[in-house]
Amino acid sequence: MTRKDFNKLLMAALAVLIGAGAIAFSLNETVSAQTDEVKAVTDVMTREALAIEQGDLAALDKIWANSDDVTVFESGHANYGWTDYRNTHLAPELKEFKNTKYSFSDMKIKVDGKTAWATFKYSLASEMGTRKVESGGLGTVVLEKREGKWRIVHWHSSAPRRAPAPAASPTPKA
Repeated sequence: MTRKDFNKLLMAALAVLIGAGAIAFSLNETVSAQTDEVKAVTDVMTREALAIEQGDLAALDKIWANSDDVTVFESGHANYGWTDYRNTHLAPELKEFKNTKYSFSDMKIKVDGKTAWATFKYSLASEMGTRKVESGGLGTVVLEKREGKWRIVHWHSSAPRRAPAPAASPTPKA
């Protein structure tokens, strides 16, 4: 092999190494950005749970899209638009809740551009007057990045059906 051929081979190998390094760096940047977005969505969900626990509608206003295109499906009931959901569902419910504990588990978050979605399990315990409420179920949330912030635009949650109350025993005939 001549010195000229050796130099060409060396330059080609160097170009391959530089290219591979650039690709690895680019992939690392993409993974890092994806991880940051997943953390940001997780933060929205954490703030959602805390706001529900505290009955804080002002905090919820900051994490939900305040628009008519918000949709919420909860156990067979639908709300269309943030104002409808906030004023006819959340506000009355949160006003009655006391000593509330609300949490998410088993969250699986996916981010694609300006859209994110997550599936989760939820658990809710609260007091409503003299009654204790305990509930849990599954949910899906869709978020959009609007003006640089993740906002909830769709929420769907469902709880397992409750067992029917036992039938009354027939009254024995005398």
